[in-house]
Amino acid sequence: MAMEGRRVLVVGGGIAGLGAAQRLGCHPAAPHLRVLEATARAGGRVRSERCFGGVVELGAQWIHGPSQGNPVFQLAAEFQLLGEKELSEENQSVDTGGHVALPSISCTSSGASVSLELVAEMASVFYGLIDRTREFLNASETPVASVGEYLKKELSLQVANWTEDEDTKKLKLAVLNTFFNTECCVSGTHSMDLVALAPFGEYMVLPGLDCIFAGGYQGLTDRIMASLPKDVMVFDKPVKTIHWNGSFQEAAFPGETFPVLVECEDGARLPAHHVIVTVPLGFLKEHQVTFFEPPLPAEKAEAIRKIGFGTNNKIFLEFEEPFWEPSCEFIQVVWEDTSPLQDTDPLLQDAWFKKLIGFLVLPAFESMHVLCGFIAGLESEFMETLSDEEVLLSLTQVLRRVTGNPQLPAPKSMLRSRWHSAPYTRGSYSYVAVGSTGDDVDLLAQPLPADSSSTQLQILFAGEATHRTFYSTTHGALLSGWREAERLFGLWNSQAQQPWRRL
Repeated sequence: MAMEGRRVLVVGGGIAGLGAAQRLGCHPAAPHLRVLEATARAGGRVRSERCFGGVVELGAQWIHGPSQGNPVFQLAAEFQLLGEKELSEENQSVDTGGHVALPSISCTSSGASVSLELVAEMASVFYGLIDRTREFLNASETPVASVGEYLKKELSLQVANWTEDEDTKKLKLAVLNTFFNTECCVSGTHSMDLVALAPFGEYMVLPGLDCIFAGGYQGLTDRIMASLPKDVMVFDKPVKTIHWNGSFQEAAFPGETFPVLVECEDGARLPAHHVIVTVPLGFLKEHQVTFFEPPLPAEKAEAIRKIGFGTNNKIFLEFEEPFWEPSCEFIQVVWEDTSPLQDTDPLLQDAWFKKLIGFLVLPAFESMHVLCGFIAGLESEFMETLSDEEVLLSLTQVLRRVTGNPQLPAPKSMLRSRWHSAPYTRGSYSYVAVGSTGDDVDLLAQPLPADSSSTQLQILFAGEATHRTFYSTTHGALLSGWREAERLFGLWNSQAQQPWRRL
């Protein structure tokens, strides 16, 4: 069968699905191709919104590691979506080690300022320990199971040698607790106790100072989508069940038999030779039992269960006038009387906002002034259940406390993400959880059926959670989509060299 006769369906129009479709659609002998997107928009967890007189990112915010080894950076440069600074060799050569930049100011929950020297000292302690976790990569055994346990164990040894007064020790621990919460946002997890220590160092950090798209991240996915052949994208087309390893016939294709049949929620039945599944891991966790017929092999189903998938949300607050200095870029919030060495389990409704790590100051939009707060984990998921008024009231009180100004005007308006509530996402991004390894990520990426005697590559898997070293990133997602397209090219090329083979 000629490649042009192949019917390929891509399930999910996020950056992995768009990347796969781009590669397939640009091939000189492109197959018949459709991308089935459940919602009314492409981009998935890339979601730019025009708001507050500018563009804000409800999903992916930065190009992490914008340098020549990053395909998202390369595409952004090709599409002329970045400025001179972002494209400069100087910017590309910066090595952050994957560590978050230090705050411009640090405020406690009682309105006091924390010296940036103390913050920098605690950052050095924390990230020094984070860097040491790489020592356990490929180790036959680890002293503890999780990154969080390792950090706390090593930190306890250091705290025992601190010589400051008790108040200073408490403040240093509170600052460290904020760094733990920051790392939860980076890893997309509720607690670093859930993140496996042994494989943690497999995640690869690319060089380059993280940068943003001035016109919105969605400019990238829009450009990729615009490069696709006409009518490839099909919106508002959620998939109900993927029937595979069968012999399906449809009236629209008389005389043809297909190994896969995609059944959509609207009743449509779409036959295919190959289906590339790019839906988020959170969706797979919730729907894998009904999403595949026959069910997934036990080991793949177990990998889906074991790999972690958490929630990281943003809360945007608009102010009439800024209460921060013009040079301020990030306001760190330090909750006093918190410590990473103390396990506390307060009621979410009373303390959800204490997981907030601080506020990023967005570039001024016209006359608007906007802060973006970051919050991860169960507290982030609880925040999604509250009304806008409840969230706005809580964060107004938080800002009045940390600024020491009980008269601070309330934000003028608010916008927030709700990634856990999103039915086709159910969270933000993946991490390698305790009980799982990078092998589970590779297992998730393996196509079906696994039996080499069967028709190969019926169902392929892409998405950030299927990339062993770049999971949780847009460049990992994009590379995974390209990978699966190349996998199909490899199959078709091998078949083209075997003309006697019956297809």
